[in-house]
Amino acid sequence: MSAAREYGLDDDFEWPRPPEGGWTADDLDRLPNLPPHTELIDGSLILVSPQTRFHLRTIRLLEYALLSQAPDAYDVDREFSVMLDRRNRPEPDVLVYRADADTGPHQTWHHSDVVVLAVEVVSEDSVERDREIKPRKYAAAGIPHYWRVEESEGLPVVYTYELDRSTDTYVITGIHHDRLKLTVPFPLTIELNALNRRPPVALPPEPPDPQA
Repeated sequence: MSAAREYGLDDDFEWPRPPEGGWTADDLDRLPNLPPHTELIDGSLILVSPQTRFHLRTIRLLEYALLSQAPDAYDVDREFSVMLDRRNRPEPDVLVYRADADTGPHQTWHHSDVVVLAVEVVSEDSVERDREIKPRKYAAAGIPHYWRVEESEGLPVVYTYELDRSTDTYVITGIHHDRLKLTVPFPLTIELNALNRRPPVALPPEPPDPQA
């Protein structure tokens, strides 16, 4: 079976051929039939392989924890692309950004200037990108915080980094097992061993008593 058919395309479908100099960040919104979560790194399209349950559940855990603890000035998105420059538009697994940067329901990317934290959960096909390429690019773009998440015995281990603005590189600030407890970018605690628990869901408020 051809790769085209796996994406529901005809066998004679031709994948987009890059122009001279490579694709640009704006091209991601214009190219037809790109697989979900396609990224742009150095002008090249990066296609993402199917993700594992660990990857999906780790994203869910971090997204919920960050949403529930972030101050009102911040918001959280998952798998949403970030414009670093003309030739680079990666898609962090989770990101925290300034809430005032929300431009509405048709927005397709955030600019790196508004991103406070980028999180990447390392998968088998993204080891080099998540350990070397993306953190270098996120730091050069001025994103203050970066988390890299690795698997150890089925649970997440979080490597936290903070931007050294004098060198525009990240400095590691901790390696976290079982529990992640930080004061930046805002105070938060995440129980990493709760990976396979369902997040609590708040019950809707009781309707007002008309007799009251």
